[in-house]
Amino acid sequence: MQDRPNYDELLAAVEGFLDDEVVAKGEGAQRFHGRVAANVIRIVRRELEHEEAQLASEWESLDALLGEAPRPRDRNALRLVLAQRNEELSERIRTGAADGGGDFRDAILPHVRQTIRDKLTVTNPGWLGDEEESN
Repeated sequence: MQDRPNYDELLAAVEGFLDDEVVAKGEGAQRFHGRVAANVIRIVRRELEHEEAQLASEWESLDALLGEAPRPRDRNALRLVLAQRNEELSERIRTGAADGGGDFRDAILPHVRQTIRDKLTVTNPGWLGDEEESN
């Protein structure tokens, strides 16, 4: 692991270059592609900042909904198993397990809201409103 510059500092430098040089001074397609690239850098920076906490939160929430499961230590394996567990939850919802109210439905709604909030925190925090943007 490198001490300095760290990944966030490196990405911030690229983001600054794109914003200050390519977007500010470019024209047409160059400006557009510079803006897209700068936004990609911002998304990557937010994902790196929030990913560990968001993965842990989603795992715990799915444990509460589906029952506890051994959590993979490897981040890529964790993402894969989370996708599988989300598919299991989706299948339970599709088959009617959350229909008509009840404890399971009451537990799913906050899980879905939080998962969406976490995803928007990374992809487009502006959609969350002023209160969430400051976090």
